[in-house]
Amino acid sequence: MREFPYTFDNDRIHAVEAKDFSQFIVFAPYIWETYRILKDKNILHLIEDAGEQGITIEEIENEVEISHYGLRVLLEAGLGIGLVYRKENRYRVSKIGHMLLNDNTTLVNDAFMRDLCAVGAPSLYSSIKEQKPVGLSHFGEWNTVYEGLPKLPKQALKSWLAFDHYYSDQTFTEALHYVFKNSPKSILDIGCNTGRWTLQCLNHNTDVKMGLVDLPGQIEMAKREVEQNGFTVRVNYFPGNILSKDFELPKGYEVIWMSQFLDCFNEAQIISILQKCHRASNKETRVIINETFWDRQRFKTSSFILQMVSLYFTTMANGNSQMYESNIFKKLIDKAGFKIVSQRDEVGLNCHTLLELQIK
Repeated sequence: MREFPYTFDNDRIHAVEAKDFSQFIVFAPYIWETYRILKDKNILHLIEDAGEQGITIEEIENEVEISHYGLRVLLEAGLGIGLVYRKENRYRVSKIGHMLLNDNTTLVNDAFMRDLCAVGAPSLYSSIKEQKPVGLSHFGEWNTVYEGLPKLPKQALKSWLAFDHYYSDQTFTEALHYVFKNSPKSILDIGCNTGRWTLQCLNHNTDVKMGLVDLPGQIEMAKREVEQNGFTVRVNYFPGNILSKDFELPKGYEVIWMSQFLDCFNEAQIISILQKCHRASNKETRVIINETFWDRQRFKTSSFILQMVSLYFTTMANGNSQMYESNIFKKLIDKAGFKIVSQRDEVGLNCHTLLELQIK
């Protein structure tokens, strides 16, 4: 069993490994392009379908519209990258290649990077310097991706939603049992997106009433989904910008739920949102936050994914938020006037943390 959480407090690799990995960093643009071509032109799939028998470069050439030279340089690069291996001049897919073709987490992250983030990645420094998501301008002139979400190109929106849902959906089963352990009669879903969590709650409990809070465009998407699933009576909608000084949260809800929401804001904004939650709460209100913290992961790869997703927030989402370290996040909770009464790590895909708050 690996120790929890994974820590970054020492240099774990040997010098030879460090030199190897450093080459992957400096040649990263070619690694990315090689992989994209081998996958998009069906070459990796052909090699995988050949199984243990493998396939020759000539046999691949008969199936794709790429020259022998092109295939040769791509496949030789694929050998070095580790996508394929070659035995007796026959190519076979490697474990890495197999993961890139079949692993759900990898497929979701790949589509998210390809269809949304890659075009904005070169704007990382300018986004940091200007404190705004400069890369987002490739899709439209919005201050944040959330404002433009309904207007994103179809494929970019599809991949954004798939990325968001993939990670959050995995937490629903455990989170439902946690949230409903006290049989709440009402839940306020802040940052509801397309209403998937609300639908889970409505199906889980026939009495619970839901309130949905989000930007007007997202509320329209959520309302459409909720009504298509036959729910109208037990749902109220509160469209608006939670950062607006004039926008206050409705009072009287027994549970306030925020899932993968607060990471969309900078530290000052998080405090402001939590203070609004505070004003909408009483001593019995349970405020439950479902978040991913890069320092609360068992596996290094999980931390790495979250650290990279922070750069999406920098370049594409808003220019000023991130996937937070838990200690930083907890200080914001304290400043907003809440105390943490419960913490549950490794929820869902073992990467989420459930924090339950109450007024101090």
